[in-house]
Amino acid sequence: MPKDSENRSADVVIDPLAAVAPNAQLGTGVKIGPFCHVGPDVVLGDGVELLSHVVVDGHTIVGAGTKVFPFASLGVAPQDLKYQGEPTTLVIGANCQIREHVTAHRGTVHGPGETRIGDDSLIMIGVHVAHDCQIGRRALFANNVTLGGHVTVGEQVFIGGLTAVHQFARIGSYAYVGGMAAIRFDVIPCSIVMGADDGRLSGLNIVGLKRRGMSREEINTLRKVYKTMFREPGNMQDRFSRARELYKDEPVAQEILEFISQDSERSYLKDGRSDDD
Repeated sequence: MPKDSENRSADVVIDPLAAVAPNAQLGTGVKIGPFCHVGPDVVLGDGVELLSHVVVDGHTIVGAGTKVFPFASLGVAPQDLKYQGEPTTLVIGANCQIREHVTAHRGTVHGPGETRIGDDSLIMIGVHVAHDCQIGRRALFANNVTLGGHVTVGEQVFIGGLTAVHQFARIGSYAYVGGMAAIRFDVIPCSIVMGADDGRLSGLNIVGLKRRGMSREEINTLRKVYKTMFREPGNMQDRFSRARELYKDEPVAQEILEFISQDSERSYLKDGRSDDD
């Protein structure tokens, strides 16, 4: 367990130009570079490295092996006018890379009270993760991605540079979102959004599904699910109902079917070749 200043391991390295609160809990092998600020309620896991000019404040937990690059700001108060200083949290998983100028804010009592970034994620330069966002493991966000408050992102999602995601939107696991997209609606799992296009789906993320280890038969099943939901006659609700009935016994389809069955603040992105308005 990380320890406070009275019991810190000998292998913790803190640059003399860093400001580390005595009550901050630091694991073994932690390295804190010059001009970093670490607040009293911060927990840094084993092997965490803050290169320089990093701010980690509030009730923030940074998982073991995570590396934070210069000028990142983690765990400061959310940009929410309703926030009144409640002790909410930011949790960053293990073995993440948090690159330069990333901002990730802690949660609010109007959400889960926690902002979370999953293990093994790469969050590139200038990304903003707003309050109460929930990001799954192995996320890869390119430069200057912006997530509004309460956004949910599944596992192994790629989001291209300069993309903005509207508050309360959801992006399902294994989705691929191209650069400069404006995501105002939910993105189903395993799908592709072609970035600075018209903000519509363009099919399944076949490359991602293969990397996931899916067989050709499983991918073909997902193609049928996608076609039923987006490219057959009828309105969206009728097509989704039809897909739930047709593929209820197909295990590979359950991730998508469960995603569309959940309550959401947003509608769903539509397919670019569908007739939906």
